[in-house]
Amino acid sequence: MLIATASLAGRRWGHAISGWLVGIPFTSGPITLFLFLEHGASFAANAALGSLVGVLATAAFAVEFSAVAKRGGRVILSFVAGLIAFGLIGAAAQDIAIAPLPLYAICAVVLLVAIRLVPDPGATVSVALPRWDLPARMILATVLVLAITGGASALGPRLSGLLATIPLYASILAGFGFQLVGPAAAIRVWRGLLFGLFGFGAFYLVLAASLESLGLPAFALAIAAALVMQAVTLRVLQRRPQSE
Repeated sequence: MLIATASLAGRRWGHAISGWLVGIPFTSGPITLFLFLEHGASFAANAALGSLVGVLATAAFAVEFSAVAKRGGRVILSFVAGLIAFGLIGAAAQDIAIAPLPLYAICAVVLLVAIRLVPDPGATVSVALPRWDLPARMILATVLVLAITGGASALGPRLSGLLATIPLYASILAGFGFQLVGPAAAIRVWRGLLFGLFGFGAFYLVLAASLESLGLPAFALAIAAALVMQAVTLRVLQRRPQSE
């Protein structure tokens, strides 16, 4: 239901805003909660660190997808480039030994650079989406949650947390936008997501730093931190030229 709500809001306010909205951890947040309930605070805190690393991998995905799409690449080629970038960065940084706060600082710097590398592509047009679009997004996101939580024991906390950040929902938005509207729509989704990832990272910063000491209340604190950061980045995004 959260994903359906975000989809409808994104349709109302445009491609960049839809990308920004999915920065809220609708999918990975519940995954981390399930990991906490099933495997304990230590496992979930380590998974939260993996999700922070996922910010770096997702930024790489957005930059590479946008670069290929801007050069005229097809949607499949753009996705392949993004997935390769995600996998390379995720694999390289998965076992990074660094405290949550410095890791978030690194993520913030990377996101600022990524935003510069994915400039606004200009105007897009509005089109009618097929009726099965919304149910398909909901089903795919639910399957991802079930697959990652079901395989968490075998994958381990860091890899589970990293895989939880695969931008499935943003990919669906970008894929449909690319096919129905054009590459500019897809690029604007990824650009909006880069702004939203500041709040995403704040959510996992709080969980990684406080989950073992606070337990379940850490999720409420993490949600508050994410919402505050989302409010800040929304103001910045709205002040920039938008050409929906």
